[in-house]
Amino acid sequence: MSQVNEKEKYQPNVSAFLALCGRNYALILKWLPEDAALNTPWIIAGQFGQLHVTLLENTKYTQLIEISRHLPNSDFLTTPKACVRVYHDAQLAEVLTSQQIYRLKAVYDYPNVHMHQTDEKYQVNAFLEELLKIGCRPKDISLSVL
Repeated sequence: MSQVNEKEKYQPNVSAFLALCGRNYALILKWLPEDAALNTPWIIAGQFGQLHVTLLENTKYTQLIEISRHLPNSDFLTTPKACVRVYHDAQLAEVLTSQQIYRLKAVYDYPNVHMHQTDEKYQVNAFLEELLKIGCRPKDISLSVL
């Protein structure tokens, strides 16, 4: 009798994902101004670099912001960029698009045509957390409008 050893299907950890989105929300709130104007970019300068932020959409309970970090001497590297939905009612911040991924799925089959990881959505949000930590430290934040 031959047995086929199939890999278990990936099951996302929703609690870990929501905790990550909650941490990202807390980091974003440290520098997100209440009176930000639509489509007016600003810079958050921190100890380890600068984040370029633009408010793309502002509604009663949510905001859509674009966050990028300019890399000096980056002729061969693309600038890390993400569109983030900030949910003020749920106190969460979730990456909607990142780089060339315009719609993140919760789970990807692997392998797939674009070679996304099975937990790509979680990884992109974890990358946002690291980007927010690198770009700003609470004691060193200074805002400036471009």
